[in-house]
Amino acid sequence: MRILMIDFSVKSPTTIEELLKEIEAHQDGCFRFGAGYSDLLMEFKKQNSSPVTVINLTNIKEPFLTTISEHPDSIRIGALVTASEIVSNAKIQELFPVLHKAAETLASKQIRNVATIGGNICTASPAGDISTALVALDAVCEILSSDNKIREVPIREFFKGVRKTDLNKNEVLRSIRIPFVREYKTIKSDYIKIGVRKSMECSIVSLAYQIYLNENGKILNSGVAIGSSAPVIMFTKSACDFLKDKNLNEINETAMEEFAKKIVEYASPISDIRGSEWYRRQVLYNISRSIFEAE
Repeated sequence: MRILMIDFSVKSPTTIEELLKEIEAHQDGCFRFGAGYSDLLMEFKKQNSSPVTVINLTNIKEPFLTTISEHPDSIRIGALVTASEIVSNAKIQELFPVLHKAAETLASKQIRNVATIGGNICTASPAGDISTALVALDAVCEILSSDNKIREVPIREFFKGVRKTDLNKNEVLRSIRIPFVREYKTIKSDYIKIGVRKSMECSIVSLAYQIYLNENGKILNSGVAIGSSAPVIMFTKSACDFLKDKNLNEINETAMEEFAKKIVEYASPISDIRGSEWYRRQVLYNISRSIFEAE
C-alpha cells in the first residue's frame, strides 16, 4: 500500500477579502486551491513530497462563488457549485440540456456531491465532462485577481494545454457565465460520452452539442465541442458553420458524413491503454454522424 507523503499546510479563508490576501501572501511559494478535492487528492498521490500550501475554498459563502443565478443575458454559475447542484437545477436542465447531461455523467453520485465546476474546469483535462459541455455553450470564465479585479476569458481560450490554463498565479476562477441565445423555438442537445465501461470512467472520446431551431426545424445557431480528442477540448467552428440555416428534418446521408468529417478534422488523439488513435477518430466520426440519425 502506498502512503501519501505530502508536506502541506492548509489556509481556510472565509471571505473573498481573506482569500485575496492569502493568494497575495503566497505568490513566492507553492500553493493550490482546494474545494471538492476529488482531483487535487489524486494529483497529490502522483507528486513527490514537496512543501505546498492548500488554500481551502469550502468555507467561503460568497454568492458569486457558491450559487447559480439568472441574469438578463446569461446564467452565472459560481466556481464552487457542485456537479449535483447543476444536475438538480431546473433552469439549466431547461436551457442547457448538454450541461445537465454532462454533469449527470460525471463519476458517481458521491463524487458529484463534492466535485465543483471550478475544479473540473481548472484541472484542464481534455476529458473534462462539464468543461466539454461549457465549450459547446461558448461559456465565459470570470477570473478574479488578488488586486480584486475581474477579467473575462472565453472558455475555449482558457485551456492552453493538458493541465494548463490561462490563469495567472495571482488569480482564481470566480464564476462561469453562459450567455443566452435568443429567438429560437426548440433545442436539440446532448452529451455523448464513450468509455470502456458505463460508470466511473474517463471518456475515450466525448461530444457535446446544443443546436437551436426555429419552428420549422431550421438551424439558427449551434455549438459543438469534442473531448478526449486533442490536447485541449475543441470547439468545432467549421462544423457549426456547416449546420447554420440547414433544416434539421432534411439533413441527408451526405450532409451527415460531411458534418462528421468536419468534426474529426479538429481531432488529434493519442493512442493509450483505453484506445488507439484510429479507434478514437472512428468513434468520434460515428457519434458525430449519429446526431442526425432517426431515433
